[in-house]
Amino acid sequence: MIVVGLTGSIGMGKSTTAAMFAGAGAAVYDADAAVHDLYRSEGAPVIEAAFPGTVVAGVVDRKALGARVIGKPDEMKRLETIVHPLVHARETAFLETAKAAGARIAVLDIPLLFETGGEARVHASVVVTASAEVQRSRVLARPGMSEDTFAAILAKQMPDAQKRRRAHFLVDTGHGKAHARRTVAAILRALAALG
Repeated sequence: MIVVGLTGSIGMGKSTTAAMFAGAGAAVYDADAAVHDLYRSEGAPVIEAAFPGTVVAGVVDRKALGARVIGKPDEMKRLETIVHPLVHARETAFLETAKAAGARIAVLDIPLLFETGGEARVHASVVVTASAEVQRSRVLARPGMSEDTFAAILAKQMPDAQKRRRAHFLVDTGHGKAHARRTVAAILRALAALG
């Protein structure tokens, strides 16, 4: 089974691209979805113990947690030491299930693939990209997003140009969904040829 790491900075269209891989038959693991689920399950009590007052009715209040960690590197690191092992365990279980099901290609949708050394766990990396203007307009259109929050998120992410240089494949979502879908199909053909 070929394992692909899919990544991209905020607002680049990574989730949409992951859905295109899934629609084309690849097994797809969504790290963000895993975090959301962990915030409603086994991660909640551990996060509450580390950051009291951030869990309401057994579910992590993302806004309250964000206020405690965004822009505070030490607190963010503390949160990551809780969340990353839990997410990694789910990723491992996903890969075992995909392999047992006979999947030829498994895609790991990981926002901070390069930042966390995740490329060591994959055979190839795909970076989803778009122009800075497209990224900015997409992100600032999100509910509750501010310039400061956007800047804080970007500061934590490797610059897009650096990600593009490290990628095996690029999907430019700035040219529309049809273009991105054709690119995904071409990547899957190239990967299948390797397998």
